Amino acid sequence: QVQLVESGGGLVQAGGSLRLSCAASGRTFSTYTIGWFRQAPGKEREFVAGISWSGSRTDYSDSVKGRFTISRDNTKSTVYLQMNSLKPEDTAVYYCAARRAVIATHELDYGSWGQGTQVTVSS
Repeated sequence: QVQLVESGGGLVQAGGSLRLSCAASGRTFSTYTIGWFRQAPGKEREFVAGISWSGSRTDYSDSVKGRFTISRDNTKSTVYLQMNSLKPEDTAVYYCAARRAVIATHELDYGSWGQGTQVTVSS
């Protein structure tokens, strides 16, 4: 299984930007679809964005479409989540996850998870 480590979280004002990174170990990273999820206090974990193993296909939740961009660099075994025009409701712990199939939007479809990185957006 691939091991994942998120970074790049922090505190930002509303309207600001952050770029999260999901770094993976293992030489098979390029064969995994990667998803970003988030979990706010008292809420269920929700799908944010996903990218296919080649990067040719992406998917976004309606709440972030047009503001967030997912990308990957397989030479660096890293997936990025560029977050622009951040809103207070984007505050959550953000997780990346991996699976060996097409992009899925439910957390149970992913077998490998990182430890998460906190994103806090102040109003």
